[in-house]
Amino acid sequence: MSAPSGAPGGLAQSDLLTREELQLAARNHGMPLEALRYPITPVGLHYLLVHYDIPAVDGERWRLMVEGRVRRSLTLSLADLQDLPVRTLAATMECAGNGRADLTPRPLSQPWLLEAVGTGEWTGAALGDVLERASLLADARELVFTGLDRGVEGGVEQRYERSLPLAEALRDEVLIAYRLNGAPLPPQHGFPARLVVPGWYGMTNVKWLSRITAVTEPFAGYQQVSGYRLRRDADDPGVPVTRMLPRALMVPPGIPEFMTRRRSLPLGRHRLEGRAWSGWAPIQSVAVSTDGGASWAAARLDGDATSQWAWRGWSWQWDPPAAGEYELLCRAQDAAGNAQPTAPAWNVGGYANNAPQRVAVTVTDPEPSPASG
Repeated sequence: MSAPSGAPGGLAQSDLLTREELQLAARNHGMPLEALRYPITPVGLHYLLVHYDIPAVDGERWRLMVEGRVRRSLTLSLADLQDLPVRTLAATMECAGNGRADLTPRPLSQPWLLEAVGTGEWTGAALGDVLERASLLADARELVFTGLDRGVEGGVEQRYERSLPLAEALRDEVLIAYRLNGAPLPPQHGFPARLVVPGWYGMTNVKWLSRITAVTEPFAGYQQVSGYRLRRDADDPGVPVTRMLPRALMVPPGIPEFMTRRRSLPLGRHRLEGRAWSGWAPIQSVAVSTDGGASWAAARLDGDATSQWAWRGWSWQWDPPAAGEYELLCRAQDAAGNAQPTAPAWNVGGYANNAPQRVAVTVTDPEPSPASG
């Protein structure tokens, strides 16, 4: 069968990325899955999504405003933040659109496969310590976080803004971070300061933070009521995307074929390994399948994760019975009973697709040793 007109041989037109998607893919990047070997992702390998442009920020002149329904409005410099008690924690951060490119039909946006994730060691001031200085008024219900990045989305000119209910914002682990993996935040990760909300998808963690506003009514900005909602169709108001669903990922074993990334490895015993996380509760179990999901075996979990909010390592010994073609999968379940589904659930924005990773592997017979003599 010939390829549809305009499509390279073997590809259906629906498989092709648009030029706009390619532009997004060139600006943003995922974490190579072999970097799952690191408990803390090196900064240059951590996934990155920039909605608009990376703003040019002078760290000496930058100020963070805290205003709205507070008794004392604040204007904080970076030095002021650094004078507050210092908190450091490891937290896994995943883009809400991770897995979007595997949905059918594919929602048009940043075409993530599975690599939109990373675990950083974040250092900064607790958001609660900042709010204590401002003293929230009794009628405050939400906090709106405004970044310095500006653009147009859905026909709306805007700064990137998201809100959190007070119950979430006042958790002890929520930070205004100014360091990542022991160094100042790089420009692309929100220098000089960003919000870090452990357990929530990446869109919540506003970068280049410039203002925190306490409000009495639910925030109705674009990123809250139009973007990042799970909608069945264009007319569905949907429900908001919030915490990360459980997911396990595997370091692809063996070696890859350059274009297809299909893996190959010799017949013998192999250690499969990866990491798993959830924004709802600690990971309780990981299961592995080597037959496309027909059967599952329990993997071994590593010791305690780096922190409650960081991914947890897992491993499983695989001894393929014969050379041939295999499809490897992995699935996670957390302590609250949330488990990865066996198939993806489609939605308009392509969010929160935590269907299992599938890794195609060719197991080869070892080459015979040369005859002696």
